[in-house]
Amino acid sequence: MTGPSAAVLPAAGRSQPAGCECTRRDRRCDDIDMTLALIAIGGAAGAVSRYLIQGWVEDFSGGRFPWGTFAVNISGSFFLGVVFALAMDRAIIAPEVRVPLMIGFISSYTTFSTLMLESWRLIEEGDLLFAFGNIALSIAIGMIAVVAGLALGRLL
Repeated sequence: MTGPSAAVLPAAGRSQPAGCECTRRDRRCDDIDMTLALIAIGGAAGAVSRYLIQGWVEDFSGGRFPWGTFAVNISGSFFLGVVFALAMDRAIIAPEVRVPLMIGFISSYTTFSTLMLESWRLIEEGDLLFAFGNIALSIAIGMIAVVAGLALGRLL
């Protein structure tokens, strides 16, 4: 394809941000590509960290209680709280670092931390019903989803 229309096509499988005609020379689109790459790298690092920490804690603790998962969930919640406060409340962490760190690394490390942060934000906004509803529904429906998934998987 040649001509002006060839220069404004978005990359395959990616939608354009509002107001962005993705040309090969458009810096905004290059920034999106870099952000996605950094999120992917952070995600890989978070997943590996989760694997190593969870395994180390479980090897150390033994027993029936899932201490490794517990340690990852609690440490991820703490880390997400610190990063959120530094990035959003104090503006110490730039968005270019915050997004890959929070969405890439921490979200890959544990999604429990996101549940906790979102619920706490609802509490801060005075939406106690939504906050505790979010926690209760996530646990209850999550358990139902696990049971349904196990049942389906065992049928296959």
